[in-house]
Amino acid sequence: MKKINPEVIFENDSFIAVNKPAGMLSIPDRMQSEISLKDILLEKYGAIFTVHRLDKDTSGIIIFAKTEEAHKYFSRLLKKEKLKKYYQGLVIGSPEEKKGTMDAPISEHLLQKGLMVVHRNGKPSVTDYEVVEEHKSFSLLQFQLHTGRTHQIRVHCKNMGHPLACDELYGDGKPVLLSSLKKKFKLSRHDEEERPMLNRLALHSWRLKFIDEYGKIIDLQAELPKDIRALLQQLRKNL
Repeated sequence: MKKINPEVIFENDSFIAVNKPAGMLSIPDRMQSEISLKDILLEKYGAIFTVHRLDKDTSGIIIFAKTEEAHKYFSRLLKKEKLKKYYQGLVIGSPEEKKGTMDAPISEHLLQKGLMVVHRNGKPSVTDYEVVEEHKSFSLLQFQLHTGRTHQIRVHCKNMGHPLACDELYGDGKPVLLSSLKKKFKLSRHDEEERPMLNRLALHSWRLKFIDEYGKIIDLQAELPKDIRALLQQLRKNL
């Protein structure tokens, strides 16, 4: 098993919070096709319980319980919407309303397994959003989830008309190239083709806030990963 040491943000006897890198599964898939974050933690701790998940290409904070009691406690928090989840993401364009709530029910597509759609018969799904930074081609948004549907932010952004950058399922899936942002872009003579600045879903779980079983307020944060920060820097330069 290849040794990967994900960054631990916080840890105590009840749970561990990890900054999951983009491209890594949160938990094993049905085919056990590749190593997941849970596999790595199981090898280290012996017992680990899934609290919530992040999509493979989404980076950021994820929590795993270390005991059955903690797992039950987190399950109750999730049911009562007391585990507050905040995300940041780059969307294509910029919403007209700079702050608002996306309230649109979500269900699975009737024919395409794994694809979610906004549908009147779907489950209630609510996401708050706010524009943090606005640029010509992309905007950085902050989201707060009030429900936990599969692909919720991705589906809501598509429904709003501003899908997340590099989203293959709900957007155009195109990588972000520096040449598309910089007017006088020149390919370095060592490179035969341009390498994308961003080539994965531009979504990051940046903050989790809750009260633990001892009544203590836990507020965890993970800054945006290097690839998204580098892209934002270029966007700011090319205003």
